[in-house]
Amino acid sequence: MLIAVILGFIGWRYGKQLTIANPRHFGRSKATFSHISQLIIIFAVILIVQSVWGWLVVHHVLDLPTNQKVINETVTHLPLWNNLFAIFLAPIFEELICRGIFMNYFFNKDNRLNNILAILASGMVFGFLHDMSFDVNWLLYSALGCLLAYTYIHFRDIRYSIALHVMNNLLSIL
Repeated sequence: MLIAVILGFIGWRYGKQLTIANPRHFGRSKATFSHISQLIIIFAVILIVQSVWGWLVVHHVLDLPTNQKVINETVTHLPLWNNLFAIFLAPIFEELICRGIFMNYFFNKDNRLNNILAILASGMVFGFLHDMSFDVNWLLYSALGCLLAYTYIHFRDIRYSIALHVMNNLLSIL
C-alpha cells in the first residue's frame, strides 16, 4: 500500500512539474512503427552492453554487482513480489525520478548542450543508485542510464524509457 502511495505521489509530482515548465514538450506521443523500430534498436544496444557485462562477470573479470547480489537474495524470499517489484515497479520509480523529475528539474532547456549534459548526469545518478563505488560496474550501470536518458529525450515520452527499463529488468530476471 505504501509503495502505491509513493508511486502515486512521484507520478503526480512529475505531471505537476511538466505542467509548470515543459520546454521540451514532453508528454504522450503516439506509438508508430518508426518509434517501435527505434526502440528495438536502442534495446539491441542495451542487450550488447548487458552481454559484454555478463561475459565479464562469468569470466571473473568483474565481480557480480552488489546490487544484483541483493536482488538475487531477496528474490528467493518472496519470489513473486520481488520479481514484480524488480521488473515493473522499480523501473517506473527509477524512470520517473532519474529521467522525469531529475532531468526536467536540473536540465529544462531544450538545446543540444543541455540535453547532452542531462543524459550524462542522469546516467551517472542512475549508476550511483545501483553501485556506490566508482568502478567498471558503475560505468556499465551509468551507460545503461545514459541509454535510458537518451530514449527519454529522443521520444519525449517517459513511457518509452520505462518500457526499455522493464524489458531490461525482465531479461535480467529470466
